[in-house]
Amino acid sequence: MSHYSYKARDANGQMREGTIEADTAAAVADDLMARSLTPLSIEETAGEKGAGTDPLEALNRHLNKPGRAELILFSRQMHSLTKAGIPIITGLNRLAESTSNEQLAEIIDDIVDDLESGRDLAAAMAKYEDVFGGLYISMIRIGEQTGRIDESFYRMYEYLERDDNTLRQIKSAVRYPAFVLIAIAIAVAIIMVFVIPKFSAIYDSFKIELPLATRIIIGTSNFVSEYWLIVFGLVIGGFFAFRYYINTTDGQMWWDEKKLKFPVVGDIILRGTLARFAGAFAMTYRSGLPITEGMNIVSRAVDNVYIGKKIQGMREGIERGESLTNVSITSRVFTSLVIQMIVVGEETGQLEDMLEEVSGFYEREVEYDVQRLSSLIEPLLTVAIGVLVLILALGVFLPMWDLVKAAQ
Repeated sequence: MSHYSYKARDANGQMREGTIEADTAAAVADDLMARSLTPLSIEETAGEKGAGTDPLEALNRHLNKPGRAELILFSRQMHSLTKAGIPIITGLNRLAESTSNEQLAEIIDDIVDDLESGRDLAAAMAKYEDVFGGLYISMIRIGEQTGRIDESFYRMYEYLERDDNTLRQIKSAVRYPAFVLIAIAIAVAIIMVFVIPKFSAIYDSFKIELPLATRIIIGTSNFVSEYWLIVFGLVIGGFFAFRYYINTTDGQMWWDEKKLKFPVVGDIILRGTLARFAGAFAMTYRSGLPITEGMNIVSRAVDNVYIGKKIQGMREGIERGESLTNVSITSRVFTSLVIQMIVVGEETGQLEDMLEEVSGFYEREVEYDVQRLSSLIEPLLTVAIGVLVLILALGVFLPMWDLVKAAQ
């Protein structure tokens, strides 16, 4: 993705400026129009504001980029300060002095400069959309328009904290099987390089005809032992090639779709993503954002490109006049529970309440499944390890029966 700087006018005719990360300028225009902004100019920039041309400086800024924990603390502190009646500029100055993240302090200082020059808070924060995100900026804009900025900060604090908990649970679900598979791969590599050659030498000394499975295992072991440097290079190269591919637009789409189909873990990831969707959508809907604008923001907040694309398709369907229920069904990504709650929400006029129920339900389910993940995945790993051990054992030990007969 590239960074684009834009100038646009809102519904009141006020000038808006900022930076958006997107694939094309057309995508930026669609995003702006979904927010009821009329784009005046869109230009591709070299990167983040203030990143400079020094690669080391750019890397340092990337590593020190404010994370979710900093945003949670920032939101909670801003809620407390604004609720106490402290002016926003005074509150931001205090936070800039107390924050431990240097880049966040610089961002806050720049926001203060924009506020002092007459720009509103949402427009000042929009310059750093890659840090705050479209959802955060939209919530602040609503708070400014309604005079309830403290509520906007509190809602973002609650959402970010709940979202952070869901993300940590999803990562925990993926981490355990990943470590087990890596351990199995290392064990197989050690067997192939150090153990199998010893047996191979013994069998060669007896000049016996080996079973096919044994010949395949010994041949593989000989290849790995002789060309280990090439094999190691291919593994490392394949890893980095995979990492590069999943960072592209098509690769990210493919990988995010495949993750949802992993045995056991994929279902946990799906429910965690749906919990994020329901929570973010409920908050934007409750805040009074137009449903199409809210879905446009939520599509980027779910942290899954595949599901985000489906949500964008739902937004386009709603713009054509379809109901939320119909576009949810045709997207073929939501579970029956989500669809049923959307149906009830539309019929009763309490869509945000139903979505919050879905979010809470899936968060509890994800938390429960992560806690018992080891018991869920152990049968699959046991079968996989058993099959692997059986193949190695048969291949290595079958010829020993012939050796015993020869000895007798």
